[in-house]
Amino acid sequence: MKILVDTCIWSQVFRHKSPNIELTKKLKDLIKDGRVAIIGPIRQELLSGISNEKQFGQLKELLSSFEDITLKTEHFEKAAEFSNICRSQGVQGSTIDFLICAVACLENLIIFTTDKDFENYKRFLSIKVKQFVESF
Repeated sequence: MKILVDTCIWSQVFRHKSPNIELTKKLKDLIKDGRVAIIGPIRQELLSGISNEKQFGQLKELLSSFEDITLKTEHFEKAAEFSNICRSQGVQGSTIDFLICAVACLENLIIFTTDKDFENYKRFLSIKVKQFVESF
């Protein structure tokens, strides 16, 4: 099964000065197995805020190895539906988080994240989430 890797995972591995070694190994294993999926908004989040042009170029080049899942109207509509469901239950989230949930649901992907908000979403949405823990 393909894994939709959340921004926080990519950022921890490729943008932090001292990345988590085990997390880095997990991501490398997923990449090696061809299981990684990405969407344009995650790519944009990763590349935003990098003021060093060389670092920006290196990360852009690295990410170019991964083709974005093509986003369709149904993804955005499902994201809005998910947002409404969660809000009605008192759970707030970002537009991109709900888009990630929608894409994962509609494309049958697992969300790989360190963001605990996804555990809240999972209580009300039909999504599969793998939090980074000792074993994946």
